[in-house]
Amino acid sequence: MASIPPYLLLLLLSLLPLSISTQHPTTNSPNLIQRTCNTTTYYDFCVASLQSDPESPKADVRGLSAIAVRLAISNATNTSSFAASLAHSATDPSLRAILGACTDKYINARRALRWSLDALSTESYDYAFVHVSAAAEYPHVCRVLFRRYPRLTYPREMARREEVLVHLCTIALEIISLLG
Repeated sequence: MASIPPYLLLLLLSLLPLSISTQHPTTNSPNLIQRTCNTTTYYDFCVASLQSDPESPKADVRGLSAIAVRLAISNATNTSSFAASLAHSATDPSLRAILGACTDKYINARRALRWSLDALSTESYDYAFVHVSAAAEYPHVCRVLFRRYPRLTYPREMARREEVLVHLCTIALEIISLLG
């Protein structure tokens, strides 16, 4: 899967038309999730993810962005624990060190995502966007660390979790861009 450079992603997001009114968002609208997700890159994943949260039927667009961020926080938290578990059981010192660094990167991603929730709560959408953007980059560092050691294989489950986090962050960024 090719990675979109952050500057290109920002450019594309700035060109998205504002198709959802955020001044008076309609709550309890069964179509708000679909309409919001229609503006995102991963429509089906967006709908399934947002609908998995019991608060989504009552959420406005800002609430949907917070749900996407909370889902990303959950992924980052679980992935940091998973990486720590792999590091603990690794017998190869290089693998243990890389997985320890991956654990730290996912912890950093979780921290950035929590800051984005704080920014969303104060309607500081530009800061929320910056923090989610940072969180989306942390998993790439983990993959790069594995590339430095060709004899080590990037665990498939780590790759899958990375992809989910990047998708969740992309969705959150695209929804936040609708807010301001």
